[in-house]
Amino acid sequence: MEALQSDLVAVLTGLISGILLSIPVGPVNLTILNEGARRGLIVALLISAGAVLMEVIYCAIAFTGFAALFSGPVMKASMELASFVFMLYLGVRFLSARTVQSVSKVEERIELKLHPHSAFMIGFVRVMGNPGVLLFWIILAANFISHDWVQPTWESKLSCVAGVAVGTSAWFLALCWAISLGHGKFSDKTLLRMEHFSGIGLLLLAVGHGVHIVYQLVHHTL
Repeated sequence: MEALQSDLVAVLTGLISGILLSIPVGPVNLTILNEGARRGLIVALLISAGAVLMEVIYCAIAFTGFAALFSGPVMKASMELASFVFMLYLGVRFLSARTVQSVSKVEERIELKLHPHSAFMIGFVRVMGNPGVLLFWIILAANFISHDWVQPTWESKLSCVAGVAVGTSAWFLALCWAISLGHGKFSDKTLLRMEHFSGIGLLLLAVGHGVHIVYQLVHHTL
């Protein structure tokens, strides 16, 4: 029963983080909106499927290949502080955004080399060309495990990855649903509001994380 509860917590952790981290308007979201409005719902769904697969691959790599490196008490404490600073930075960055993020030079070079032809591969390559996604999941994986939201077991880690898959899929499906209703042409103002909403969410998480760190310091001092 206890193992089932821990796996459920891991799924919910992945689900919430997957949704929250998919909201900021970047190249993938813009591609889904633009191509979906221009070429139809099926194309938008295929792009979404490719993006979700690569996101899950990066998440799985982070949990299985890097999270174990941060299992020591000193590394756990360091990663808690690093994740707090990282979430705070991203929250401020998203909340203060004034323009919609475009494709980076790294992504452009990767796309030129791979030159994806299908809608599925466009979504896949768009996420693969952003190494920041992997870095972000490495930090989050270490943070989730240090807080015991995800246990250092294969079952718990895979449960969290499954939650991420469901969360990101839910967000992209929502975009595709909006396109099917004829709202593919979102204004820049609406897109920025979406990014600002994500920034507020990350800032709230950062504040909660900071309170937890302070509580731990006080608890160990007394």
